[in-house]
Amino acid sequence: MIALPLLGAALLLLGGRRTDGWGPLLATVLSWASFVVGVLVILQLRGLAPEDRALQLPLWEWVSAGDFSVTAGLLLDPLSLTFVMLITFVGSLIHVYSLGYMEHDPDKRRFFAYLNLFVAAMLVLVLADSYLLLFVGWEGVGLASYLLIGFWNHNPAFATAANKAFIVNRIGDAGLITAMALMLTTFGALDYATVHGSAGGASGTMLTLIGLALLLGAAGKSAQFPLQSWLGDAMAGPTPVSALIHAATMVTAGVYLVARSQAIYDLTPDARLVVALVGTVTLVYGAMVGCAKDDIKKALAASTMSQIGYMMLAVGLGPIGYTFAIFHLLTHGFFKAGMFLGAGSVMHAMNDRVDMRRFGALSGKVRTTWLTFAAGWVAIIGVPFLSGWWSKDLIIEAAFVGEGWRPWFFGLAALVTAGITAFYMSRLFFMTFHGKARWEDDAHPHESGLLMTVPMMVLALGSLGLGAALWPTGILSSWLEPVFGHVEHDEPVIPVLAIQVAVFVLMLAGVALAWLRYGRDEVPVVAPRGSLLTRAARADLYQDDVNEAFFRGPTDAVVQTLVETDRTLVEGSLTGGTAAGLTGAAGVLRRAQNGFVRSYALTMLLGIVAVLGAVWVMQ
Repeated sequence: MIALPLLGAALLLLGGRRTDGWGPLLATVLSWASFVVGVLVILQLRGLAPEDRALQLPLWEWVSAGDFSVTAGLLLDPLSLTFVMLITFVGSLIHVYSLGYMEHDPDKRRFFAYLNLFVAAMLVLVLADSYLLLFVGWEGVGLASYLLIGFWNHNPAFATAANKAFIVNRIGDAGLITAMALMLTTFGALDYATVHGSAGGASGTMLTLIGLALLLGAAGKSAQFPLQSWLGDAMAGPTPVSALIHAATMVTAGVYLVARSQAIYDLTPDARLVVALVGTVTLVYGAMVGCAKDDIKKALAASTMSQIGYMMLAVGLGPIGYTFAIFHLLTHGFFKAGMFLGAGSVMHAMNDRVDMRRFGALSGKVRTTWLTFAAGWVAIIGVPFLSGWWSKDLIIEAAFVGEGWRPWFFGLAALVTAGITAFYMSRLFFMTFHGKARWEDDAHPHESGLLMTVPMMVLALGSLGLGAALWPTGILSSWLEPVFGHVEHDEPVIPVLAIQVAVFVLMLAGVALAWLRYGRDEVPVVAPRGSLLTRAARADLYQDDVNEAFFRGPTDAVVQTLVETDRTLVEGSLTGGTAAGLTGAAGVLRRAQNGFVRSYALTMLLGIVAVLGAVWVMQ
């Protein structure tokens, strides 16, 4: 599974221009081949008893230092293989879409090499049997995302966006490195089996520190508060990148990390509470930002941030939420990837424009794109019996379980945000496909080719039916039970039926409000000034300004102070003063080395006289 896309990346990068003609097709075939291998492995595991569905595959001894050793190996279990299916299937569909989307790009061979590299790195991340090997995949994903976001780096703004994503993620990576250091100190190992098996004997304080450090790593990769500022800028990459990285795979890695570390979080309620709080803050934050964005891709990015927040909330709820989080992760991967590809198709039709205020009335021009995008839209807003209704409503219901303030805080936040989600996603849908045409004169909307529309159709079918296929049938819950265990769910603090009715009413209210403002009424081509909250949401709630004021600014000041100190004290007073003294002394001594024999003879005579005088005095 890993070797095939990795081979594709190597062939395309090392083969150079000689692979331009057939390289993209090879990369696509190898990605599908990886998916086929994954299916075969799942069939093998399905033939085993549930308690035996965890296969360890040692590869080689990787690190050996004294009593410490790490074997590079893979863990094939229901959780890792669930992610394998999402990565390889959706990733392969995006490869096919890219054949059409990048058809005329002169560097498409390099683009497909990066796609293969990303898929291989993501597979390493989810298949690793230790935190150290997971970290290799983690950094490989970071590298590939940097290369893909900045693929068109001839544009300085795009290069800056790639740098921003890379740097913010490195801050999160410091948390993962810290967590591994604490694991080494506490358990003397980094493999899952030892760390998770020994977690019960560790102190609560140490487990909390490990849990918080892991959360910092997860927040960076999954664009969760306070490390979410990079996601909107990352839309600078080609649209298939947004679908692959920022909808279906990379941003879900943080959720995987927390879910994989279940044994640690189950023993540290404090760290788990912080996970739930971070998820709640992010799901509300992303929804608020999504309401104000006019860039279609940035609006979808804000939605992704919010939906990942739902998943983080779910894993923060403990055993009750792990399976729900993975379920929503799967359904979200389909409908959000489909909508990102739909956004790319709209851009393809509109000369690469992204401003929804310059769209409108596209439903009759790009009918296939409209229909497939509509499938993702009705899924994410929670229309009953579609994928998002099955998965997101389960998280909302689970958020109302508990005692004290928590079910009311988490539950109401998740409930209200569901209504906001319906509003801003409907706003996006109506502004793009309905209302009056607001195109510029040079726009000639047209439908995309089959290479782009067929993957969108497949994802649309998943958006509509995947939830019903996985949940009422019990397939997913029974499949993941060997990993997360069987959990008896407590009843929410308010009846489930009341929650479902409230979610449905809020969904209808959000759609109706969006229709009145953006479907029926005239949409201004130039965005009005708006309220203070609207202006703040357009500016990502001033997250970049906060980072500038509290982090970058003070850090720059400290660095500048150190530079001035070095220049003044070290180079000036210490190094400079010493150097000046030695230079002066050298100048004096240099006068004696004038090259005249008579001067040297006189110096020797004076030395002899001095020595004789000293001997005479001593006698």
